[in-house]
Amino acid sequence: MSLSHVRIVGSGLIGSSIGLALVQEGVAVTMVDSDPRAQALARDLVKSAPSGDPDLVILASPISTISEALKSELTSPVKSGFMDISSVKTKVKAEVSTSPLEAGRFLPSHPMAGREVGGAESARADLFRARPWILDSAGVDPDLRLAGLELISLLGAVAIEMDSRSHDEAVALLSHLPQLVASLLASQLEGADEAWLDLAGAGLRDTIRIAGSSPELWKEIVAANSSAIAPLLTRLIEDSQRLLRGLSDEKVVAEVIAAGQRGRDLIPGKHGGQQRSYTYLPIVIEDKPGQLAALFDECAKAEVNVEDLTIEHSPGQFTGLITLALSEEGAAKLSSHLQEKGWSVHVPR
Repeated sequence: MSLSHVRIVGSGLIGSSIGLALVQEGVAVTMVDSDPRAQALARDLVKSAPSGDPDLVILASPISTISEALKSELTSPVKSGFMDISSVKTKVKAEVSTSPLEAGRFLPSHPMAGREVGGAESARADLFRARPWILDSAGVDPDLRLAGLELISLLGAVAIEMDSRSHDEAVALLSHLPQLVASLLASQLEGADEAWLDLAGAGLRDTIRIAGSSPELWKEIVAANSSAIAPLLTRLIEDSQRLLRGLSDEKVVAEVIAAGQRGRDLIPGKHGGQQRSYTYLPIVIEDKPGQLAALFDECAKAEVNVEDLTIEHSPGQFTGLITLALSEEGAAKLSSHLQEKGWSVHVPR
């Protein structure tokens, strides 16, 4: 099937981001929301003029309103069926199973993407680019599954098949526990001396970034997935107590930090594959317009793929340090190319 019209029920961050991305791909979109203000904003942002029956209805409303949203849409003349994007799958599947909708007409899914700010005003068309999108298509009608896969492809996401129970256990570890830890840590700042808070650096800010998330949204998510979160939180508490007991023991502290390093190194690379070891190539550039663009132009000429980069530059400094992450072969190739062109290239590490 080729999607031409998608109806999105829910005009929050995810629903509106889907709408923005689809219209860029030439798909007509109808934005619907129980809140007239949210619906009006989403429709103004998406700016689509659909006609005809929708090929797919996406339920992008909060977990607590999925049943209500589905009930209101059951008479919709949708061609393939319904698809949700909730962050907890087992509870939603159970609720849908008690509705009049045929099981094969509902595709449970969850895009592993988001922001710490919500609402249509925070929507981004590129929100799903290269991000995993979980599907539980067991027992789903083939046409609906194909429609879901087409949608995911249009949004630039990566489809991953996973049963609902495994999904809920995975997101408990990878998303729900981090949210709670960030919120608990940030809450410790309440009542702190303002002069201390002025000293906060990137480490603290990075760690508590997602603490800015919506309490209304997260109270539903955590409650719906509490059985998967509870053992993880228990283990975290036990590890924290072990650290507390050995806080003055350097060996214990070192073990905690080392375990954290090992865990961090297990996170895959930017494309979602196996963790890669990069070679880092330092390049000093002058602080003048066009230098960064010129550097990337040289990378293109050398036909190397830059996996990541960091920029170190202080206000008033006449030079800046660009460090490019490349494969070992790519770093050697680019280093030779840039040296021939007169760039200030240093020893890779």
